[in-house]
Amino acid sequence: MPGWITGAALLLVLGLLVEERNGLLSIGMRAPDFASTLSDGRPFKLSDYRGKSPVVLFFYPADFSSGCTAQACAFRDIYPEMKQNGAVLFGISRDGDSTHARFSETYMLPYSLISDGNGAIGKAYGVERFGGWMPLSKRVTYVIDTEGIIRAAIHHEILMHRHVEDVREALNAIAGQ
Repeated sequence: MPGWITGAALLLVLGLLVEERNGLLSIGMRAPDFASTLSDGRPFKLSDYRGKSPVVLFFYPADFSSGCTAQACAFRDIYPEMKQNGAVLFGISRDGDSTHARFSETYMLPYSLISDGNGAIGKAYGVERFGGWMPLSKRVTYVIDTEGIIRAAIHHEILMHRHVEDVREALNAIAGQ
């Protein structure tokens, strides 16, 4: 393989892994409301949680990939703690409901997944890669307080475990307000 092809491939991979936070929503902004259907068929509307509980939305590239599986399972493992503190958690990717159902069943995920097949939710939350031409979202987690305000925008492409640590910290800060 010519050296320039290897170099170009390396740059593309680095661009995906270390992509800047460009486009992400800022702390202090109102989280965009959206309506969808959970992978189990129940209707979902973000604003239904206003005044009730903090919401954690984690966007991830794809079900069953190694990094996404590690991230989903890390959230699974702290979910009882999050739930005990009144927070709700939803995972969002562009995978379809049937893939989400298999992913959730395989890894015994106790929280719901949302399919963003057309990328509209990801676009509203600034997690598109390269203007949306790549169908995999950035690995971003938003922590939204009970008033619908973003209190944390977490972006770690490689350090998936940091999402869990940063969510815990953000939820503790919200509880301490």
